[in-house]
Formats: sequence, C-alpha cells, structure tokens
Amino acid sequence: MPKMKTKSGAKKRFRLTGTGKVIAGQAGKRHGMIKRTNNQIRNQRGTTILAECDGKVIRKSFLPNG
Repeated sequence: MPKMKTKSGAKKRFRLTGTGKVIAGQAGKRHGMIKRTNNQIRNQRGTTILAECDGKVIRKSFLPNG
C-alpha cells in the first residue's frame, strides 16, 4: 500500500494549530485594494482560522499527516 502524501500546495498555504484547527492567509488581499475600505484592508492582515467544515476537508484530503 503506498504512503499517504501531503499535497505540496497545501503545505505552502495551510498549517495546523495544536488543537487541529487550520490556519490560512486572509482572502481578498492580492489586488484591487483601491476599491476596498481601509477598515477591510486592516482587518484582513495576517492569517485566520478556517471554518470547521472547510478545515475538515483540508485535513482529510490535503494534510493527512498533519
């Protein structure tokens, strides 16, 4: 039986907390900042914890050894 491998793209985009939640970068910060409010830009700095339903998919399919 072959080994379960971690998806290379997922390694670069997600990481797990100690309790198993998934951390990802904030969405909506690549371009088009002129049309976003300053408040929105400020709130999207750094990373965020994904919703539980999305986190389950990431852990199961893309980070099986995580």
